[in-house]
Amino acid sequence: MKTETLHPLRILFRCALGALLIWAALGKLGNLQAFYNALLGYQLPLASPVLSAVAIGLPWMELLCGLMLFANFHAPAALAWTATLFALFSICSGQAWARGLPINCGCLNFSLFGIRQGSELGNLLDSAGFAFIRALVLTGVAAWLFRIDAVHPRSSKTTTDSSAANPTGNEARG
Repeated sequence: MKTETLHPLRILFRCALGALLIWAALGKLGNLQAFYNALLGYQLPLASPVLSAVAIGLPWMELLCGLMLFANFHAPAALAWTATLFALFSICSGQAWARGLPINCGCLNFSLFGIRQGSELGNLLDSAGFAFIRALVLTGVAAWLFRIDAVHPRSSKTTTDSSAANPTGNEARG
């Protein structure tokens, strides 16, 4: 019989990452041109067709990973991709911050919470520095969850079979 051994904090973090990815993806998919323009602001050394492909493909990857995390469907794979996406965004936002580029993150629409773009708080949340720090923290959370999932599988078999209780086959001698 399989039993779920997923700790509630792990569930909370996994679902929060999933919801964040879904939110970011839907915002980008709602206006791909605005996301493409945000990508241009990072001044990455990539050709326009590559940036176009990123602008189209990245939101779908975020949406897929977010849904997989939220549904706990192949969560280790989704966590590996999520950590990779956040790590890449850390690099992109970090280089923009280091170069002093006035970027708009392009990831999240804070107007849902009444935070107007151009306001002091809106400018902080959209800044390269805040995006970099946020991406580093999210990379760490995704990597931590991936590591926990790899070390402590979510399900285990419970049985009275002595070979399952003692996988080495050596009987305890006392």
